[in-house]
Amino acid sequence: MFDRLELLIGKESLEKIKTKNIVVLGLGGVGGYVVESLVRSGVESITIIDNDTIDISNINRQIIANLDSVGNKKIDEFEKRILSINKNVNVRKIDSFIDESNIDDIFSKEIDYFIDACDTINTKKLVIKKCIEKRTKFITCLGTGKRMDPSKLMICDIRKTKYDPIARILRKFIKDENIKENVLCCYSAEEPIKKEGNVIPSSTFVPSSAGILIASFIIRDIIS
Repeated sequence: MFDRLELLIGKESLEKIKTKNIVVLGLGGVGGYVVESLVRSGVESITIIDNDTIDISNINRQIIANLDSVGNKKIDEFEKRILSINKNVNVRKIDSFIDESNIDDIFSKEIDYFIDACDTINTKKLVIKKCIEKRTKFITCLGTGKRMDPSKLMICDIRKTKYDPIARILRKFIKDENIKENVLCCYSAEEPIKKEGNVIPSSTFVPSSAGILIASFIIRDIIS
């Protein structure tokens, strides 16, 4: 199944990937491609967290969204998709909005990597603090809406970011909390395209590329 990948990275590295337990919070445009890429890279233990259903507006950028899946729970559709790729994957589903009341439940099992691809600022803050407390490797994804150029994406410490309103809030948070550790994020250096209205416009290019970039970073870190 993974013969082509094994030729690239070697059998020992592939076996190492299989042993890692990875959490993905948020199964939207970014998180969905993180899951897809990790599973197709041999990961066999994954926790997926989302309490949302698939909406028709998701079709332009979310890998699980199509006319047949609209209205279905994202975690259920992803579980089916994961097992259709590799039946050996142990899928843990959490159908909840994550806040202070339940974030400890996620860490009831040992986690090797935590990917935060959710949209909620307070949840992002909780994840940062908890991962640092537990010494868990993590990446938080910043905004991918209002952008068209995936070549501007990068993974860096959040202190090096600009243009991104989520990053600005989180930079203040880590300063106020006196957090000294690196806070890795997936970030676009592209200045957001100015659009009016409350709905954040998006393309398929940037969220999907962000998800693939995050997965690539994790896999390369595992085998390095």
